[in-house]
Amino acid sequence: MANNKFLNRHPEGQKGKFFNSKIFILVLGLIVGGGLMTALYKTSVYFSTDESCMMCHVHPHVENSWKLSKHVNNGSGVKTHCVACHLPPQTNTWDHYTAKAKLGLKDAWSFLTKDSADFNWETKSELEHAVKYIPNESCKDCHQNLFPEGITDDGVTAHLYYEENEAKLDLQCISCHLDAGHYNPNYNHSKMVGIPGANASTPVDTSLFFKEATPVTSFADYVEQIPGTMLSFKMIAIPGGSFKMGSDTKEAFHKADESPVRNVTISPFFMAEVEVTWDQYWAFYGSTMSEGRTPPETVYANNSNPDVTVDGISGPTPPFGFPDQGWGSGERPAITMTHYAAETFCQWLSMKTGKKYRLPTEAEWEYAARGGTQTPYFFAGNPKDFSDQGFWRKFFAAKTDSISSYVIYSKNSDNRTQEPEAVKANPFGLKNMLGNVMEYCADKYDPEAYAKGGENVTDPLVTEGTEWVVRGGNYTSDAADLRCASRTHTEHEAWLKTDPQQPKSIWWYSDIKGIGFRVVCEFDK
Repeated sequence: MANNKFLNRHPEGQKGKFFNSKIFILVLGLIVGGGLMTALYKTSVYFSTDESCMMCHVHPHVENSWKLSKHVNNGSGVKTHCVACHLPPQTNTWDHYTAKAKLGLKDAWSFLTKDSADFNWETKSELEHAVKYIPNESCKDCHQNLFPEGITDDGVTAHLYYEENEAKLDLQCISCHLDAGHYNPNYNHSKMVGIPGANASTPVDTSLFFKEATPVTSFADYVEQIPGTMLSFKMIAIPGGSFKMGSDTKEAFHKADESPVRNVTISPFFMAEVEVTWDQYWAFYGSTMSEGRTPPETVYANNSNPDVTVDGISGPTPPFGFPDQGWGSGERPAITMTHYAAETFCQWLSMKTGKKYRLPTEAEWEYAARGGTQTPYFFAGNPKDFSDQGFWRKFFAAKTDSISSYVIYSKNSDNRTQEPEAVKANPFGLKNMLGNVMEYCADKYDPEAYAKGGENVTDPLVTEGTEWVVRGGNYTSDAADLRCASRTHTEHEAWLKTDPQQPKSIWWYSDIKGIGFRVVCEFDK
């Protein structure tokens, strides 16, 4: 019986021993694996140090020239290490470590099999060789702010031009900054072809510039030419007339500041077909950029002073970061500038063309946006059908089929501004009056403005208040806020909340993206 018991228990005993062995092997594997991973990590860290790079890179001047460069020898005290420039950013782990492995194997092979005395160091220091070993994304990862303190006007112009034309230029950051990582006292910036400001001696073909503005002799659409540039834009003749400004309580999503409805008479004026584009705004920037801070009240006063010259207009200081948000420039609407900056642009444009350009009054804006209609939008449709607001939107999607043809808003914007050709014009021939970017008006905001001045007014303008009227909604707006009568205003302090500068910028907003403007021109009868 005893033997039988022993035999019956033996398999379980063996099984227990086998189970314990598996635990032991697992624990041992974890310890060994963890140790191996730790060793590999420490090895990886070591071979990312500047000292390890110097072991293989036997260029006779590599260490000394690197220490003299702006990446090491600068006022900030920040030291840029070798791997920060020569490997993709660590935020992209796979690209970083695969590139590190390839580069490491190549360097080790060259160190073991080649004689550094045979290398042509002068050739290897040229731009054509350097571009192979500097990932452009690494430059962008470090230099998120392209406009550091002390940058020259030419440097600002060059950076802005590169940002707008990066794909077309087929250049890398190193193309202009070869001497940034390794100091080269003989480096010649004239090698940068096509970057304004990078080489002041490069001749500009001024024969392509407009010599004079477009003469206007009658009340009809015209294409304005900006003298001294190759830029032009279309102005639409908006006939004078009367309309009912605001909305009554029966209109869906009506707000209190849109009433009472009043009869407004508008004199004829010209309005830009589209919002001011980046191409136009950068022309203004390049022509007037200044490190000074002209008080806003001076600019507003100058708008009515015929003796002000173009040379006397102080333009924007450099923006902090990318004002176009990386969405692209060109024909997209210029954004993130302050109301003051928009007024300054109008002043500059007036001086360049000899005409009176300005921001539209709130009444002119709504009259133009309606395009002769008196419905919530200048196209057919009920705001309730287009809006995401309301109980039923939890069960049924809003309509988009007709509104999307005329408006860039939350449903079709891809969360960014779009170029003018993306939408159809309103009955007056104006594009993006609703959506895309909110547009500045010349009026101060008053929630009770419509109750003042009587039921019938002509060319009204509100001059009292602390914030400015903003109209039209933007690419993030719900359809309810795109109605022709919808009103809102600037939020100056909130829109500058994260501005790192002291004092805060009077030119650029840090916390609002979808704000821009379009110009009007007075009709000189």
